[in-house]
Amino acid sequence: MENQFGHLEILNEDLSPDDIPPASAILAEIFVFGLTYDGYEHHPEDCATIANRAAERYRDTGALPDSLDELRACLFFEQRRWHHFGCPLTEDATRYVRALAEAIRGLVSAAEV
Repeated sequence: MENQFGHLEILNEDLSPDDIPPASAILAEIFVFGLTYDGYEHHPEDCATIANRAAERYRDTGALPDSLDELRACLFFEQRRWHHFGCPLTEDATRYVRALAEAIRGLVSAAEV
């Protein structure tokens, strides 16, 4: 089913590692994947809070959320954030987005074992 952003929604339980671009992919590809999860729909009251808290924690400690749901909400929100900024990502933001993609890939790959 398409979400409000015109992308096919992929539920967490339907994700496979093949759906997730590697951290080394171009950012546009990672952001297209980010739009396969509508954080506003899944977290209508607190998507921004989840994402902002996680981004701050990553900046301070390098730690990322443990749950697939929160990781995907964060990646979705970063796509929306930088889309609205309308400018290229900073180096720190690029590192964070790539870390989110890698963490998502790791959780999905581990679940398939």
